Amino acid sequence: MLPILWLPSASEDLTDIIDFIADRNLTAAIDLQDVIEQATSRLPQHPYIYRTGRVAGTREMVVHPNYLVIYRVGATAIEILGVLHTRLPYP
Repeated sequence: MLPILWLPSASEDLTDIIDFIADRNLTAAIDLQDVIEQATSRLPQHPYIYRTGRVAGTREMVVHPNYLVIYRVGATAIEILGVLHTRLPYP
């Protein structure tokens, strides 16, 4: 199984999202972070289960109706590329 590698920009995305939500609702922020961590931790078992991404070579995991985790399956690791709100333009 491939390890999961969070790119610095993806970690920053997640931190920014969680901080924004925590300012308004700490419980919701903790719940969302747990959902994202649980979902990404299962990627090594089934890396291709989520839909093909809009950017070539990527995949998109809907972890919440409002949030996507963008990742790619590399030769040596599953790379988490970003965490995005679904209303933001992407790519």
